Amino acid sequence: MPLALVTGAARANSIAAGVIPRLVEDGWDVVTSDLDSGDYPCDLSDASVPTDLIERITRERGPLTALVLSHAHDVESGILDTTAESFDKHLAINARATLLLIAAFAREVDPGGGAIVAFTSDHTTGNLPYGASKGALDRIVISAARELGPRLISANVVNPGPIDTGWMDDETRSTLTGYHPLGRAGTPKDIAGVTAFLLSEEGRWISGQLLHTDGGFSARF
Repeated sequence: MPLALVTGAARANSIAAGVIPRLVEDGWDVVTSDLDSGDYPCDLSDASVPTDLIERITRERGPLTALVLSHAHDVESGILDTTAESFDKHLAINARATLLLIAAFAREVDPGGGAIVAFTSDHTTGNLPYGASKGALDRIVISAARELGPRLISANVVNPGPIDTGWMDDETRSTLTGYHPLGRAGTPKDIAGVTAFLLSEEGRWISGQLLHTDGGFSARF
């Protein structure tokens, strides 16, 4: 049974929470991590933790075949009120931890190769440190597709658009639904199938892509 790590799996209505049961259904053994919960609680803002996490999982459970990066730090602020400390923390968790997790995964990956999926966002204006750190994540993951391809590792970034994971109030949901071609907000389940396919043997020929899996929401721009 292939082994997958899903980060950022704490909240019951998160994208990760939607992905995990689909992976289990598809025959994956899934381990999870988050700041204070999951199979492996850990603080990814600590530069030593990502490598330690992958190495510990490998020792205890065997080599990983999939890495799903759903962890994120998000405190809204703009150009004029973003502090250096906030910016650094966003980069540490959203970008640096992503780099270190991918590098450790590549060193310990199953001999048959594997797949990486990371989630990104276009939300930058008014949310500058989050958006900037997600932009860095995009480049890291796409670069991984080129560099790690010889190790039989695919890597893709998924931009799910606005997903109703509990952060939307009624007004926000109504406004976003008005912009959506399908007439509803996205749900974690909508992203689960896409993620499962990209991790599958059939889906690994797709690599190095930033995929807008948002039901056409981004087509309005």
